[in-house]
Amino acid sequence: MTCAPVIESVTFSGVEDYFGESVAAKYDESSAEMFAPQAVDPVVEVLAGLAGAGRALELGIGTGRIALPLAARGVPVSGIDLSSAMAARLRAKPGGDAIDVTIGDFATARVAGAFSVVYLVYNTIGNLTSQEAQVACFRTAAAHLEPGGCFVVEVGVPELRKLPPGQTVVPFDLSATHWGFDRYDVSTQSMSSYHARVADGRGEFRAIPFRYVWPAELDLMAQLAGLRLRSRWENWDGKPFTHDSEQHVSIWEKPLG
Repeated sequence: MTCAPVIESVTFSGVEDYFGESVAAKYDESSAEMFAPQAVDPVVEVLAGLAGAGRALELGIGTGRIALPLAARGVPVSGIDLSSAMAARLRAKPGGDAIDVTIGDFATARVAGAFSVVYLVYNTIGNLTSQEAQVACFRTAAAHLEPGGCFVVEVGVPELRKLPPGQTVVPFDLSATHWGFDRYDVSTQSMSSYHARVADGRGEFRAIPFRYVWPAELDLMAQLAGLRLRSRWENWDGKPFTHDSEQHVSIWEKPLG
C-alpha cells in the first residue's frame, strides 16, 4: 500500500481553506450518509418553515447539500463559503446556478439584503478556530437577519466525558476503509479531526482543525449579537435536548423592533 499524507489548506483573507480541490472532488461521496433523504429532509423542513416567504442564507454552503433542496422548496437561497472548489461543485449541479454564492470567510463576509433565516449546519461553526471568530460569526448572522428572523446552528456537544484522565483522543469511526479520531486540547478548546482512508490500494491522511464550543457559550455569543434563544433540540425532528444529547440544533431569534 502506498501512503500519501495529504494536509491541504489554502490561505484566504487570513484564514485557512481545508476544503480545496482534492477534498471537494470527493466530498459528496465521502459524506454520502449526510446526503441521504433521511438526513436532509428534516433539515429542509425546519429551515423552510423558518424562512416562510423570506430568504435564506447558508454560512459554509459547501456543495449545496442543504441549499439545493431548500431552494427546490421555493426558498430563495444565498450562501457564503471559503472554498471556491466546493462552490464550483454546487454550481455544476442542477439548480446550482440559481444560488448566489459569495467566496469569503463566513465569520465576516456580508451579502446584500436581509434574510428570514441564516443557518450553519453539520458542525461547520467548529471550522472557526477561535472564540473571536465564532463571536464575529454570530454578529455577522445577526446583521443579515431581518427583525424576527432566526439564526440556526447544528453542532455536536464536545465529547469530553469520553476522555479518561491523561487521554486526549476519541475515535469516532473505525471501518475497513476509514479511521477517524478527534484530538482535544481542553486548555484552549481546540481540537483536530484526523482521517485515514484506504481505497484502491492507496492511503490518504487528512487533519482538519476545529474549535469545540458549548451550548451555553453559544448562547452568550448570541446575546452579544443581540439574539435570544428560541429553541434547542437534540435533532431536526425536535427531540428534546438533554444532558445525554450528543448534538444540538439551536435557534436564536432577532427581536422585533
